[in-house]
Amino acid sequence: NETPRTRRRAATRSIAPRRKEGHTRCLHLVPSRLFLSLSPPHLTQIVPPPVSNPNRRAVQSPKESSGKKERGERTKNRTMPRVPPSALLLLTASALSTDTMFAAAFAPRSAAPSLARNAASRVASTIRMSTAEAESSAEEKKEEKEEAKGPAVEPVPDAYEKLKMDDVVSLCKRRGIIFPSSEIYNGFAGFYDYGPLGSELKRNVKDAWWRNFVQGREDVVGLDSSIIHNPTTWKSSGHLDGFSDPMVDCKETKLRYRADQLFCAPVNLAEDGTNLGYVCVHESTDEQMMKDAKKMAKKVLKEADKKGEKIEPFLFKDLTEVDEDVMTQVPSPGSGKPTLTMPRDFNLMFQTNVGAMSDASSVAYLRPETAQGIFINFKNAQGTSRAKVPFGIAQIGKAFRNEITPRNFIFRSREFEQMEVEYFIPPGGEEVWKPYHEKWLEDSKNFLVSVGLRDDLMGWDVHEGDSLAHYALACTDVTFRFPFGEQELMGIAARGDFDLTQHSEGSGKALDYYCDQAKEKYIPHCIEPSLGVDRLVLALICSAYAEDIVDGEKRSYLKFHPSVAPVKVSVLPLLKNKPALVSVARELFEKLQRRWNVQWDASGAIGRRYRRADEVGTPFCITVDFDTIEKEGKTVTIRDRDTTEQIRLPMDEVIPYLSEKIDGY
Repeated sequence: NETPRTRRRAATRSIAPRRKEGHTRCLHLVPSRLFLSLSPPHLTQIVPPPVSNPNRRAVQSPKESSGKKERGERTKNRTMPRVPPSALLLLTASALSTDTMFAAAFAPRSAAPSLARNAASRVASTIRMSTAEAESSAEEKKEEKEEAKGPAVEPVPDAYEKLKMDDVVSLCKRRGIIFPSSEIYNGFAGFYDYGPLGSELKRNVKDAWWRNFVQGREDVVGLDSSIIHNPTTWKSSGHLDGFSDPMVDCKETKLRYRADQLFCAPVNLAEDGTNLGYVCVHESTDEQMMKDAKKMAKKVLKEADKKGEKIEPFLFKDLTEVDEDVMTQVPSPGSGKPTLTMPRDFNLMFQTNVGAMSDASSVAYLRPETAQGIFINFKNAQGTSRAKVPFGIAQIGKAFRNEITPRNFIFRSREFEQMEVEYFIPPGGEEVWKPYHEKWLEDSKNFLVSVGLRDDLMGWDVHEGDSLAHYALACTDVTFRFPFGEQELMGIAARGDFDLTQHSEGSGKALDYYCDQAKEKYIPHCIEPSLGVDRLVLALICSAYAEDIVDGEKRSYLKFHPSVAPVKVSVLPLLKNKPALVSVARELFEKLQRRWNVQWDASGAIGRRYRRADEVGTPFCITVDFDTIEKEGKTVTIRDRDTTEQIRLPMDEVIPYLSEKIDGY
């Protein structure tokens, strides 16, 4: 229904709201001329032309305008994209050529509206395109900056102090690290099974130790001896007669305890020193032992009708240090009454029978340690490897001890694995063996730190006097502060020539070594670094536990070192329903599988997938997105677990980058 009259009326009105003082700069089109207003001084906005409506009145009355002021304000705020002044000049020059401007200025009145609308449309279109490109470019730069920096991460420094052993046990079961053995049959005390992630973690720990102490050294060779040896082996080594722990029994509950793991203390009144009885607590952290002792002391005071009286500080002794008179007053942890027996030795070796007969001649034992398998193979290993003293023989293997009271999860269990080196050195006094011993102390500590143990949780415990074995020249333990207290993690002992001498005498075979330089035979001494695999796994889990705040949200994760992490990389296609993304991601995933244990995760939001990877300690996540398949270079995003920072790398640079981070080369 458009007529020449309505077209002229639509063209003669301004294509934008009238400029208010100091408000905006507008482009006005009229039939006979085209111009840009020149004030105010700061060019900030351009208004694209609205679509003309011939059925609407060109000019509204003041009443109608004031009645629709609110809607006008919303329209004004909605239709004005910001453009820099330089962009405006460029766009105006490119959109409106000189020919167009003069044609609009001197064209007949009937043609002016059409020229004006075309010119305005071209300006608006160019402005919209340029604005979109500018905003897109700015957004890309912002994303790149955020991508490189990552969200703000605030560590929670006291997370480990609040960690309880129950939390560790729950975490290990929930994440598939460690399960109780025979759980469907209500478990079996002292035995544990390693789950999907735990088996990977354990294998990585053993591989790291083997690379460091065997493959990484020219003076150490490997060995894998049998679990069951000739029973005479254990007679010669002293295990049949002396490999035992002190044990006490509760006469009422029939429970058994290790005497050196129960501590008693007298309850004496502070006023006159009167003894009211004794308390007895399990070995634990100092804080926990004091807490348990105070609880029991309150009960003793109440029974003696001395409630609220002050008592002397507790002086703890383990039950191996008390006499029979005191033992008659020490309450049993099981019954709460003085029903404990005196300590007696309990042999820790598991006995079995070999062959069809079950008599004394068929008795054998599961090895309680791996060291004896090394000593009885000294001649074979040294001769076939042509090793020269000093040299070492290393072994990783299972050992079994019938612990009286297995406790603290996998720290003290009945089936465990050991990693041991028997490093043979020339005989001599302290000036000979001490430098070797100190060097192994240093190397052992460096290894533990290299696989991710926190240095601030480790310490040293030097054995002296009665705490030394009768054959040992020296022994120093590397300790670790577990949630249940500071305990031995690794022992480095100078054992002298005791073991080779005993086996030489027991077997009647000479286990000596001929030194070409000294032109003499001698029985070498040895330094023994011994480390439990299971204890190290537990220490690594505790060390790796971390909490932080990421963008205001709390995050709990395992901060495993990349070399021992169960899963090295998680590959994440941005969308699982886009075949192009999935195919590229699968190709990368299969390449990484040839080098490391990697995980595929395509379900859920990308942030949720990041959190799942963090919880199991995956150090790197690789995201394949649309930039990977659409832009040159085929770059992917690699996210760091600890800092949450992200970088983009071409796909052919991913494996070298990860190899340096994970393997160190």
